[in-house]
Amino acid sequence: MKPLGRFFQVTETLDFKKYFLDIDKIQKYPITFVIKSTEPTNDLLKKIRDNASKAYSIKSIVDKYMDCIEEVINIPTLNNRFNDAVKQGYLNDILNEIIIQSKVEFNYEDSEDDEE
Repeated sequence: MKPLGRFFQVTETLDFKKYFLDIDKIQKYPITFVIKSTEPTNDLLKKIRDNASKAYSIKSIVDKYMDCIEEVINIPTLNNRFNDAVKQGYLNDILNEIIIQSKVEFNYEDSEDDEE
């Protein structure tokens, strides 16, 4: 079965084992990693590949995992996308979505939610 949307994983590390484990968990379906870094995304991908290549002598294994990385998003990319969305008038929608997702994550219901 193919998922209906995209998978995102946020991380601060460049430990390839963590990336590969996440890829295994979703059975090698493409995944986007949001990396808390200001380094260029090509540099981040290169570091992940280089470290994985040191651990795995079989290039095809590294290639198979690296091919599952749909996109790498860094902090500058997030800032650019956020600024573009604000310019297009989506700030209130973004803030409302953050509130909704935060309530879900922390299992929070306020009295206003109960009345609706």
